[in-house]
Amino acid sequence: MPARHLRTTGATLRLTITLLVSAAVLGAVLVIPWGGSEPEAAPDPTVSHTPEPPTPPPAPARQNVYTCPAYSGIDSANPVANLAKDTFTWGTTPPTKVGDGKGNVDWRMNPANNPSWYMWLHSLRWLGQGINAAAKGDKAALQRVSAIARDWVNDNPYSWKSDVGAYESTMHRTNVLICLRQAVLSGLRVSKLPTTYAWLDKTLLQHAWFLQKNYSGDWNHGTDESLALFGVGCTLKRDDLKKVATDRLTSAIKTSIDTQGSTNEQSTAYAQFNYALWGRAIDVLRKCGADPGTTITARRRELAKWLALATNSLGNLPQIGDSEVVRTVAVTGTVLEYAGTLGARGIRPTQRIGIFDAGYIFGRTGWGEKRPFTQESTYSIRFGPARKLHGHEDHTSITYTSRGRDILIDGGHSGYKWDDWRSWAKSQFAHNELTVASTAAEHPDTKLVRSSIKDTSEFYELKDKLGAVDRTRGVLVLKDPDLMVVLDRGTSGSDQQYSTLWHLPADQKVVVSGNDRVVAARPGERVKTTLLQIPFQQETTPIEVTTGQQTPVQGWHYLTIDKRVPAPVVKFNRAGHDANILSVIAPSRANAAVSYTTSWQGSRMILNLTVDGVTTTVGVSEDGTLQRIK
Repeated sequence: MPARHLRTTGATLRLTITLLVSAAVLGAVLVIPWGGSEPEAAPDPTVSHTPEPPTPPPAPARQNVYTCPAYSGIDSANPVANLAKDTFTWGTTPPTKVGDGKGNVDWRMNPANNPSWYMWLHSLRWLGQGINAAAKGDKAALQRVSAIARDWVNDNPYSWKSDVGAYESTMHRTNVLICLRQAVLSGLRVSKLPTTYAWLDKTLLQHAWFLQKNYSGDWNHGTDESLALFGVGCTLKRDDLKKVATDRLTSAIKTSIDTQGSTNEQSTAYAQFNYALWGRAIDVLRKCGADPGTTITARRRELAKWLALATNSLGNLPQIGDSEVVRTVAVTGTVLEYAGTLGARGIRPTQRIGIFDAGYIFGRTGWGEKRPFTQESTYSIRFGPARKLHGHEDHTSITYTSRGRDILIDGGHSGYKWDDWRSWAKSQFAHNELTVASTAAEHPDTKLVRSSIKDTSEFYELKDKLGAVDRTRGVLVLKDPDLMVVLDRGTSGSDQQYSTLWHLPADQKVVVSGNDRVVAARPGERVKTTLLQIPFQQETTPIEVTTGQQTPVQGWHYLTIDKRVPAPVVKFNRAGHDANILSVIAPSRANAAVSYTTSWQGSRMILNLTVDGVTTTVGVSEDGTLQRIK
């Protein structure tokens, strides 16, 4: 079914999706330990951003052709010279000598105690440059990568399930072993695997057996497992393995991407990753003579629309869930081309707002029709099912861009090492929402109970329950002038500490003026953000600003998992059984005057907001309704 409440200004989107392939985009895959529900050592899906090339029209079906899917960028920091020294590099950990210089590796090493480092060691993807050299006839490279791969096989006998790093990297390692097998054939210029490499086929069958018995489920990890299993079947001409993998893919697509284009990852970066992953699935199946059917293509078409709507005015995806700052890939021939090029190429979409049952609202003032693409305002709002997979405690949270810059940001993605930083980044305290100190461990469903879409305003109301606290957020988004009015209400039978948090970009200098006003701006920039705390049914309290605090963690922004910077957080606080916090977020020119007045019409408060000489009137009703009057 289509996304609900979609505002259009003309015909619905008419663009079709060209079938695409990308091995390079598959920068990383979600990984999960058995018996758990949290990614233990999952890499980030943003290692590589190479756009998918369009796939030519389907060729006649071929048999037993499986393309080496490359190494997702893990190999880039591991040149052949380092492999010759048994030296492994990943992330910010310095190059580490993991072996004795003869291909004998200590597979239990983990110098930084980082689960991702350990998993990528066991993936063997770091051998990529050596395998590529071997495929071209470099016998020394072939000897070294073969020695390291065989050492892994000897030191990690089947089943390796008791070692989480070895277990989680099975699908990646399977593909590397297939790539190595292909390199042996091409590098030695033979058509049949030499008997000295018989161990390769034996371990590939063991990996296939493991993948059959330890399926992770219908999400990106399971999808990649199925593709690796299919790859073994294709390589070794095992139709039984191909059938198991094909059946799983046919079923999984219906869960991985729903009919509205939302993925089940609860992450924008992983949504874009899934778009590439399922494109590869189509290509893999076709090249080995299997029929991918029509569902994958149809679901990817909807996902492309979803990603285009999610793209903000800066050309990035908002940081929702486990997402770094990721640019939207401008896939030629799809709706993503216009969004990903900031309107420079492609056909302009007509859909301005999308509300998706999986828990996403994406809206914008436009696509660059009357002002430059980058000068539009864009926003995201989260609701929906409780957190799972790559989701955060971000329900009711907002991100916002306007006037060519970020206005409200998310705390970001800290990586997969479970520590205080990751606990914070996933928690409610790293997002723009009404937080309650006593409910830090709660994981609620959140419902969108009302929405009203008009030409120059949108109103949304969301409700959930955090432990013993009933939480309601009303959001009114205005166009001309572009600003937000947000009403947070909390109700409990006991005293609580409530805080509405507004996370600002790291470059902002924040000045607090009394209990009702904060002005944030980058020094020398022509744009500022005014945040107002306006009394409504309660007196306001002093405004707090926190930046770069470590105990407890607060006031940070992760642009990537390796880049954390201090960033200010504005706090509007209340204490007691109930909270009523009325906020205004008003981007404007740096020298623009921003003011407000309030009055009452019965039980409804009339809020007059004047921004840069333009006055807008908003009604705030007792039941929480926010309405643009003028």
